[in-house]
Amino acid sequence: MAAAAAIGSVNRGTRRDTFFTGTPEIYFAKAIDNSRLVKMEDPARNREMKQFCTALACLFLLVLTYAWQHFRAIEYGYQIESAKRQLSNLTEMNRALHLEDASLRDPERIDVIARRMGLVPPLPGQVIRMDSTTTDVQGPVMASAGPGMIVHGQ
Repeated sequence: MAAAAAIGSVNRGTRRDTFFTGTPEIYFAKAIDNSRLVKMEDPARNREMKQFCTALACLFLLVLTYAWQHFRAIEYGYQIESAKRQLSNLTEMNRALHLEDASLRDPERIDVIARRMGLVPPLPGQVIRMDSTTTDVQGPVMASAGPGMIVHGQ
């Protein structure tokens, strides 16, 4: 037996790259015909599957609702930012238009343009103000729909 052990150790020493894996497994292919089998319905299993599908559908609807709300909130945020930007632009435009209006209503500017066109200031007595609060007549006055009265050269 010592001699067999010595021979085995010599063989192991020379063949270190392979090792013993046990008995080899052999597989045989066999054709199975299940065409005559009849599936038995299980009512408990059907009920469980219906409950599972219902729970899954509810979960899907909840997730879909959350996602819809989330994306709508993001969209509303973009719309708010756009409206703020538009308000800022319109406010700046309004400020610029008020400055332009003030510069166009400047009496000195109007006087310079009028003198360039050949216009002269009115002489005393040429202008009758229609919006005066003092009236010469003490009784009731009837309004008339006529052009404003400007008397030239008295």
